[in-house]
Amino acid sequence: MSEYETVIGLEVHVELASKTKIFCGCSTAFGAEPNAHTCPVCTGMPGSLPVLNKQVVEYAAAVGIATECEITSYSKFDRKNYFYPDNPQNYQISQLYLPICRNGKVTIQTPQGSKDIRIHEIHMEEDAGKLIHDEWEDISLVDYNRSGVPLIEIVSEPDMRNAEEVIAYLEKLRMIIQYLGASDCKLQEGSMRADVNLSVRKKGETAFGTRTEMKNLNSFRSITRAIENETNRQSDLLESGETVIQETRRWDDTKGYSYAMRSKEDAKDYRYFPEPDLVPIVISEEWLDRIRAAQPELQDARMARYQKEYGLPEYDASIITGSKKMADLFEETSKICGKPKKVSNWLMGETMRLLKEAGKDADELSLDAQSFAALINLADSGAVSNTAAKEAFEAFFKDGTDPQQYIEEKGLKSVSDEGALRGVIEKVISENPQSVQDYRNGKEKAIGFLVGQTMKAMKGKANPGMVNQILKEML
Repeated sequence: MSEYETVIGLEVHVELASKTKIFCGCSTAFGAEPNAHTCPVCTGMPGSLPVLNKQVVEYAAAVGIATECEITSYSKFDRKNYFYPDNPQNYQISQLYLPICRNGKVTIQTPQGSKDIRIHEIHMEEDAGKLIHDEWEDISLVDYNRSGVPLIEIVSEPDMRNAEEVIAYLEKLRMIIQYLGASDCKLQEGSMRADVNLSVRKKGETAFGTRTEMKNLNSFRSITRAIENETNRQSDLLESGETVIQETRRWDDTKGYSYAMRSKEDAKDYRYFPEPDLVPIVISEEWLDRIRAAQPELQDARMARYQKEYGLPEYDASIITGSKKMADLFEETSKICGKPKKVSNWLMGETMRLLKEAGKDADELSLDAQSFAALINLADSGAVSNTAAKEAFEAFFKDGTDPQQYIEEKGLKSVSDEGALRGVIEKVISENPQSVQDYRNGKEKAIGFLVGQTMKAMKGKANPGMVNQILKEML
């Protein structure tokens, strides 16, 4: 096995975040009743004519700029002819000859260092419908809600050599596109899909081996498993003197293996020709300048700024900027409370813990920055203990409960009444003469025990700052 090298290229389909479809006014919202978001255009009715959605062009160009592509100033749509039940027109409007973006790259980081993954092209196209197979009734149904949803297809060069590089590339692409707001890139909803083109060859060889295309990959886990499985399958075939067949294979993540869908030994003739119902797209320099000017600060730039401006460690900055939602929450909360390091600590600690327990991604965060900042200020001032603040935060995270209201209702505010605290502290001092003596002999840590005993006596409700202050004064 070690004498073989894996060569991988990806075709990544991304559903764009426009409110309407690429060539009609139907909604792109996910999860509607079957065939609810359809019209004569997206169901391929005779005589209907497509009208290009300008937002789709701008999203595609924005992704191209962010991935260092050359933007084609004069691009066209083409018809890709094929016959399948989920393709109502019997053709797909795509871009073959003049795609909107070419010759880009994405730089990934792996344990082996940084590496550039070249992008061959990015083109715009429309999605097909979706077939639903009912095994009980032994029938197939078709839902055309997805038909006409705008896509970009990002075609890489075969520059990846293992699953680790593939996942790093996909994560970087997803992050760029999410920061741009061009797509939510939810693999589980199909808004980001990857087809893996994979071949193996003897190490040191320059010619490519026979490749297969792997489909039905809807999570990073399934992509990793499929790559490892297909690498082993092809290597075993070559090792035993057999031939790898060029084919499309479907991955079954439940069973952990792939099976052949169709042979690709003979190239399929899609009979591409220029789309006669759409005019060419001319992107002027002025239009391109407006798209460039609207580009947001992407993850790499934010990460560097957070380290420089807020003094965050590199690891913390990478985790926080790893989700645009978390990065936006960090910035907004920091602006309100003026305590970026405290905000970072809460995000890296309690927030990450609760996300992990709930099995959620940081992209699913929906915390209100104003309430979050108020809780941080309460905890930092000593108005509530750390334990009480964490309890309030958990309710805030799980149910959206206002933390200040929660603290009031549960009676979690710290006791800051100096008279009440002095009485408890006097009792603690009288009951712990050894710790008092240790502190007076120069053992600073001894006061920590006395603070702990006071907090225990106050059931965690004493203001720790005042306890420290009064203890030092009385000692």
